[in-house]
Amino acid sequence: MEAVKKIEIVTDSAELPNVIRALEDLGVSGYTVIRDVEGRGGRGIRSGDGFTDVFKNSYVMTACPADQVAAIVAAVRPMLTRFGGVALVSDCAWVKH
Repeated sequence: MEAVKKIEIVTDSAELPNVIRALEDLGVSGYTVIRDVEGRGGRGIRSGDGFTDVFKNSYVMTACPADQVAAIVAAVRPMLTRFGGVALVSDCAWVKH
């Protein structure tokens, strides 16, 4: 196993392409996206509109080396400030196969 940092980002679905572009520009080689996540945060309940991506959130999870975390956080922080959402960073272990 390899020690890595797990980054979980919940962001407005409209901002998802920008989050993914930022990750890819920083050399993140893989990520997982779950669309249409629901929940409640500082901006209230986000359950979506059903027909559009308005008021929907998406979840992005990736793992990276510790020295890459600061750049990723710096890239996504302005998006979270503008559209809301959350980014969590935690220690984890990557099971290489």
